[in-house]
Amino acid sequence: MLTNFSNVLRVCAQRNGAAAVVSARTYADFTTQATFEIKKCDIHKLDEAPATQVVMTRDEGLKYYRVMQTIRRMELKADQLYKQKIIRGFCHLYDGQEACAVGIEAGINLTDHLITAYRAHGYTYTRGGTVKEIMAELTGRRGGIAKGKGGSMHMYTKNFYGGNGIVGAQVPLGAGVALACQYQGNNELSVSLYGDGAANQGQIFETYNMAALWKLPAIFICENNRYGMGTSVERSAASTDYYKRGDYIPGLRVDGMDVLCVREATKFAADHCRSGKGPMLMELQTYRYHGHSMSDPGVSYRTREEIQEVRGKSDPISLLKDRMLSNNMASVEELKEIDVSVRKEIEDAAQFATTDPEPPLEELCNHIFYNDADLEVRGTNPWTTLKSVS
Repeated sequence: MLTNFSNVLRVCAQRNGAAAVVSARTYADFTTQATFEIKKCDIHKLDEAPATQVVMTRDEGLKYYRVMQTIRRMELKADQLYKQKIIRGFCHLYDGQEACAVGIEAGINLTDHLITAYRAHGYTYTRGGTVKEIMAELTGRRGGIAKGKGGSMHMYTKNFYGGNGIVGAQVPLGAGVALACQYQGNNELSVSLYGDGAANQGQIFETYNMAALWKLPAIFICENNRYGMGTSVERSAASTDYYKRGDYIPGLRVDGMDVLCVREATKFAADHCRSGKGPMLMELQTYRYHGHSMSDPGVSYRTREEIQEVRGKSDPISLLKDRMLSNNMASVEELKEIDVSVRKEIEDAAQFATTDPEPPLEELCNHIFYNDADLEVRGTNPWTTLKSVS
């Protein structure tokens, strides 16, 4: 059967010329899975670390590659639309950190829960949002994932609680979600993400204490991209060992530029939480290519050479691509086809995001409450009112 299928593909390739060369290769031509040696995690208050020899299947690799490329291209398109003044307001881009989002999702379930700060576009996508919905939200259109009323920092999907604009405030909220998981006994967990810039917030340490006391199924993850706005970690933190900040909570320091390192560490932490041992703290050492936000050029506190060095040596997409090619898990042509497909998806979404209508004024106050009776909301002056519909 496989031979017949292969022959059909080869005939198609001959008929369609060079564009169909990739189709002549069958699954039998590729390695279906391979074992990789990954960087060992630093550990805190743990007797063992996540595995350093890990298996990745071809299907997993292709999926990780597509998702990371989609996030990368989506953020680059957002940069372009922002510079054209089509996207306005706050906008924090995630390019460079794709291995964090994709690795975390590969280590937990979609039925688990996740909350993050304002650099949220990537997680909105990995949690189930579409590129079209995300781009339309960025441009404030009716078809956006929050109906055009949330913007860059306030996007939500099922089991994803945003996008939060207050620095560090999402961490106690995430602990509350973990408490709900524990109370309901559903074997689910909560992942709370924050940056190195938020790591000195007092409310985070209060949350650690509560989570440890109650043994909550909570994973606290510090995405350490080395700069809190324009301040390096060395200038803002007396201790940059963020994975030890939980003190009495076990911790892991992980290579956040390697999707497999992040995946294995997240699986390890998830197993720890689901077994009733309480919370786990992770530090992902990563890097953002853009500035803190679109108002920050990102080169006043670091050099262009530093950025280029990280791109050249540690880019998460390039690392995965090189692994797959060197282990015969994909071809260059096949990955290029994915790239072309992703670019088309992004362009189509951008077209939708610039042509979809803005939400009408009468919908401005909708969804203030969930499943409640309609109510009137005062407008910008006492004699104008708007209606809120749940």
